[in-house]
Formats: sequence, C-alpha cells, structure tokens
Amino acid sequence: MEFAELIKTPRVDNVVLHRPFYPPVEGTLCLTGHHLILSSRQDNTEELWLLHSNIDAIDKRFVGPLGTIIIKCKDFRIIQLDIPGMEECLNIASSIEISEWRLSYVNKEFAVCPSYPPAVIVPKAVDDEALRKVATFRHGGRFPVLSYYHKKNGMVIMRSGQPLTGTNGRRCKEDEKLINATLRAGKRGYIIDTRPLNVAQQARAKGGGFEQEAHYPQWRRIHKSIERYHILQESLIKLVESCNDQTQNMDRWLSKLEASNWLTHIKEILTTACLAAQCLDREGASILVHGTEGTDSTLQVTSLAQIILEPRSRTIRGFEALIEREWLQAGHPFQQRCAQSAYCNSKQKWEAPVFLLFLDCVWQILRQFPCSFEFNENFLIMLFEHAYASQFGTFLGNNESERCKLKLQQKTMSLWSWVNRPSELSKFTNPLFEANNLVIWPSVAPQSLQLWEGIFLRWNRSSKYLDEAYEEMVNIIEYNKELQAKVNLLRRQLAELETEDGVQESP
Repeated sequence: MEFAELIKTPRVDNVVLHRPFYPPVEGTLCLTGHHLILSSRQDNTEELWLLHSNIDAIDKRFVGPLGTIIIKCKDFRIIQLDIPGMEECLNIASSIEISEWRLSYVNKEFAVCPSYPPAVIVPKAVDDEALRKVATFRHGGRFPVLSYYHKKNGMVIMRSGQPLTGTNGRRCKEDEKLINATLRAGKRGYIIDTRPLNVAQQARAKGGGFEQEAHYPQWRRIHKSIERYHILQESLIKLVESCNDQTQNMDRWLSKLEASNWLTHIKEILTTACLAAQCLDREGASILVHGTEGTDSTLQVTSLAQIILEPRSRTIRGFEALIEREWLQAGHPFQQRCAQSAYCNSKQKWEAPVFLLFLDCVWQILRQFPCSFEFNENFLIMLFEHAYASQFGTFLGNNESERCKLKLQQKTMSLWSWVNRPSELSKFTNPLFEANNLVIWPSVAPQSLQLWEGIFLRWNRSSKYLDEAYEEMVNIIEYNKELQAKVNLLRRQLAELETEDGVQESP
C-alpha cells in the first residue's frame, strides 16, 4: 500500500500559512506521496515544500468553520496552516498522520519471521532493533504489523501471533511500546483474541498466553471463540457427506446440516469481524487481532473487517490485493491447510478449510449486499478451486519465504495475470454492481445465513435453470444500459437543438 493511496483530500485552496519571521501566505495546499506543498503562485514568494518524513507531531484545533493544523518538525520548526472547512482540515490531518508509519525491511531474507514478507508496515517510533526483540516475544516471530488503515478516522487494525508470556508472566517493553505507538493521545485500543479465555489460559502452560492488563493498561482484551484445525475439518466432512446423501428426507437433512456446525463457524467469524469493524468505525479505536499463530482465524477477521469497512476491497482488483496482502503475504499456510479436502481418509492435524470458510463468509455478505460487490459468486468459487488445486503458482507453498525458495515467480504464472484478462474477467463481473462507498453491516442472524449451494450442491443437482436465469438477467441489464445510452443521446441532441433555436431567435 502506497501512502498516496491514503490521501483523502490531495488539494485545498485558500489555505493560509503562518511561520515565525515571515508574513502570512495564502495559497493552494497539495499533498503528494512524499511532500506537503503550499504554493501561492506569486512571484518573489517562497513556497513551502515539507517532506512527510520531517513531520514529528501535529495538533488540530477548530474555531467555527476554520480549522488549524500546527505541524511540529524534526528540525524544530513549527508551521501553522489555517484551512477553510472542518472536513477538509480533518482529511488533511488524518492523511498527514499516516506518516506515523514506516516501511521496515527488518525481515529481509526472512531472518526475523519466516512467515512474514520481507517488507512490513510498523509504527515509525519503533526501530528495527526493537522489532527484533518483539519478534522473540511473539509466536513464530510474528510481531504486530499494520493490516488496515481506516481513512475515516485514522484508526488501524494490526495483527500478530500470541505473546509468549508463559506461566511466569514474561513481558517485553518493546512490545508494549510498539502497540501503544498506534494509539492517539487519550485513546484506548482493543485486543481481539480469537480464542476463548480458557484456551488462551491453557496456552500459557505451553509458553504462550495473552497480554496482561497490568502491562497494557490502555488496551481492553476481548476473547472470541473461533474454531481451528480438526474441528473445522470434521465440520467440512460432515457437511459434504450430508450434501452427497440423496436418500435422506428433509428432517434428516436439516438435522445433519445443523450437526455439521458449518453455519455456526460462519456466524462466529462474521460476528468477530463485525466487532472489529465496529471498534474502528463507530468507537474510533485501533485494534490488535491475534489467536495462537496469527495465520488462520486472525486473517479471517482482519480480511472480513476490511470487506465491511473498505469499498475498494469489494472490487475485483481490490479483493485480489486483499488476498495477496492478508493471506499470501501474511503467511497463511495454504499447502498444509489445503493438502486434502473432505474425502481423504488420512487426516493430518494441520489440515483445515480456513480459506474456504473465509470465502463462504464473503459469499454470505455478497448475498446480503448483491449490488455492492464488483465480483460475482463465480469469482469466489474460482478462488476456492485454485486454493486446493491449481496450474498457477499463486497459492503454492506455505508462505512467501517458501515461494521465493521455489522460485515460483520465475517458474510459474500468476493466477491474477490470467484472471485479469478481459476475456476471463467478464465471467467474474457482477452485472448488478453499483459502487457503494458506505460501510456495510452484514446480519449474522440464523435466518440470514444460508448454505452456499454454489460450492456444496453444485455437483448434486443441475444448475441449468439458474444459469439460464442469470444469463437472462445479464441480457436485461445490458438492454437497459443500451436504452439509457440512447435516451441520453436524444437528450443531448434535444438540448443542442434548443440552444441553436435560441441563438437564431435572438436579435
């Protein structure tokens, strides 16, 4: 993610610059990916060019409709900007505040954390040496890193592995500093642990654990119950067996569906993702998400929270970027989790349909908000298929380190290169899509969650009539678009004729 992508308001006119020993200057304020620039477009007037990296701290204040940002620089300068409009002022301030983060290459050569990518985004106040110490305090070296920045209020989602507190209550001051560096003055944060409290307590006996409130006083810890490993695998097996049994009656079918607990797992995941999104958007609090390793339920929650909060994640390219960032680069072990599916008799303890559950959750949201997603159900089905078996190299290996060692980038083609070809992309585009820039809140009520027939029943019944209905819907939408284009053309021609008549009649 580039800084430029996080700029809400790149330009504001009528901004007044105040500096000691200089007269006030009024001009246009511009934000680029690396500079804050104020230009007056006047001769003999010095322009302001300020590197984001030179900003040490900022303060905001408001008097009526006028907002003021006071920028304190690392070279000890203090600069004041008077900005007309409260919204513009807040947008500029939040865009500058993202400079509090930096791109760290501490994991170059995968030396600190084998399941992280070489580059990660971390608080600027924490140096690489501190990150190395934090990595020894977190499971698998997975120190807290930035997952998502909420443009609306500057709050963030971070993710990590569990802290290695153990039975002795081990602490790490560098870890405490890193996490607190994400909080604004006077703000609190939430740590969402995807394990129930008793499981997290049991982890202490094995050297793991959770953050002690005494050492993280500004953070409130919330435990949620999201199942993992064999429980999820057994749930999938029961569900598939039930879907393949053609002899059962309705009561037995419903009983087996309920016994599989598949929809219960979906409810738990969606509930936790909604909680994370609510903390950010409605309470204005930053959060840290982790379970044990931070490679499974953690990624389900952070990804779904972004689907809820971020409109771009609901586009095709945005969703691809989300998968790349929150699953592939974040170290979800696809090779282990997707080694077998529901039929194999030899079950390994690390197999689990974690990614399939995530895709199912996305489908549930798509079904509730059918016009808010640029991609359709076929796109999600395609991703499920390639996660388990693919001729492309995208989902091979367990993390970026393994993919680099296997030289997959040189030896294989990317799935995204194939998907993004116009001939293929048309198959995955939702004809009902209308860009929705609002936060969407999915329902997790039992009557709102349904079995994903496109995955679990597609080989057991014909989809002929559904396909025909979908094709007819696409044809109707295309016809309406063509009709609207003709109407717009006639309106323009009519307006031109009226203009010509007005010119001819004028004396």
